[in-house]
Amino acid sequence: MNRDEMLSMLKQATQPWDIIIIGGGATGLGAAVDAASRGYQTLLIEQSDFAKGTSSRSTKLIHGGVRYLQQGNLSLVIEALHERGLLCRNAPHLVHHLPLLVPAYHWWEKPFYGIGLKIYDLLAGKLGLKPSYTLSKIKALSLIPTLESSGLKGGIVYYDAQFDDARLAITLAQTAAIQGACLLNYCKVESLIKKGDLIAGVNLRDLETDQILSVEGKCVINATGVFSDEILRMDVPNAQKIIAPSQGIHLVLDRSFLPGNTAILVPHTEDKRVVFLIPWQDHVLIGTTDTSIRHPQLDPLPQEQEIDFLLNTAGRYLSQHPQRSDILSVFVGLRPLVKPKRIAGTASVSREHVIIVNPSGLITIAGGKWTTYRKMGEDVINKAQEVARLDKRSCVTPHLRLHGWETEQNFSWDAPYGSEAHHLHALIASNPTYGNLLHAQLPFIEAQVIWAVRQEMARTVEDVLARRTRGLFLDARVSIEIAPRVAALMAEELQRDSTWQKTQIQAFSHLAQKYIP
Repeated sequence: MNRDEMLSMLKQATQPWDIIIIGGGATGLGAAVDAASRGYQTLLIEQSDFAKGTSSRSTKLIHGGVRYLQQGNLSLVIEALHERGLLCRNAPHLVHHLPLLVPAYHWWEKPFYGIGLKIYDLLAGKLGLKPSYTLSKIKALSLIPTLESSGLKGGIVYYDAQFDDARLAITLAQTAAIQGACLLNYCKVESLIKKGDLIAGVNLRDLETDQILSVEGKCVINATGVFSDEILRMDVPNAQKIIAPSQGIHLVLDRSFLPGNTAILVPHTEDKRVVFLIPWQDHVLIGTTDTSIRHPQLDPLPQEQEIDFLLNTAGRYLSQHPQRSDILSVFVGLRPLVKPKRIAGTASVSREHVIIVNPSGLITIAGGKWTTYRKMGEDVINKAQEVARLDKRSCVTPHLRLHGWETEQNFSWDAPYGSEAHHLHALIASNPTYGNLLHAQLPFIEAQVIWAVRQEMARTVEDVLARRTRGLFLDARVSIEIAPRVAALMAEELQRDSTWQKTQIQAFSHLAQKYIP
């Protein structure tokens, strides 16, 4: 993907686009893959970078939702487990099986959770992963030596899937591009174009050049997550809000707190949520919380009580109790929960997605979660066919292999690139310095920066260190140290001057401070 080529493609279009999608997160990208793979002329516009918001800040799980099983929402669990199976099949280079241990500290917990997780296994049907099983205290501690042993009766191990959310987002963008879609980051929709009372396109601003472009389309889809209400108000200025945003934070710790490859599920917390302690990219991820907020923003901040809650929860299940000083990074995601008539608390609001069609023809899709992104894309493009009276074309994404598809899994630095990894190795062969680590404490190399600029539309230091690699999320302080070298490499590729480099380093350092508690 090349941004200049995408911009040229947009400007050279002579006919209205079949489908214009606003929003470059999981939902919008999933819709773009679906639309383009059906043969529709598809344009996706993102005001920042792909997966800048919620879609890069998840718990890194592709899962059916054990909590929804507890709530009795079987239809949502069955749908999510089906989608989990499809994604494991369509992107094996990005998604792998993850064992999770539910520790039992009371006599009744092993049979109670054991039966529930057997039901979870059965609901997955033919697309299920490995079966769950119970184990003794000794075997539980052999899997997770740092598990709190006092009062431990044993546990249950079950399987879900793990992924890198930002890398999957980039892969979806690449997949959509291969299917013929035009995708642009750093383009903001300023207003909607109407002919009479019907939506006929968008006016957008290229944030890199400040140029205003008017783009016509037969159908406009609002897939902007927590910012859905802003687009709705462009259509109807006094539109009632549909989003009840909440935020969830995650803490990242050193791997010593949870060695091995097995995660921990805390099945019940004080706020009726589940908490995960997960091995991820040679670190430990702890999350998440559920806190109602009023005003969504692109870079939300954690609240002190949220950090304390996760530290205290983790401390009850780990022999080594993590302290605030142990936190390497803290990141915050916002959930685009659809607002029901009455809300008792966002933890009780369903993650099921909804599709709303305004009288003008504007289509809004909201809610959902990463696991069901493909089904959301299918549903909203089916609706777009109906609203815009497009030629009926069947969805092909259940069997569409995502870009880079490769069955061989590995956990080295080049794993997320799948079948394209050899291109990065060729870069290193052409210039051995590209094989240098950006920092001794993180597994990322210079070639990844070059590739991110040339092939993945990275435009800023943040794009590279937050989403093309995960440096910012793994260790905020180290990522600040890396920023000058990343800026220098990018400046050479993008033909930027020293002023640009200085501005980028300052902007990234300011942002990274928000990830340090």
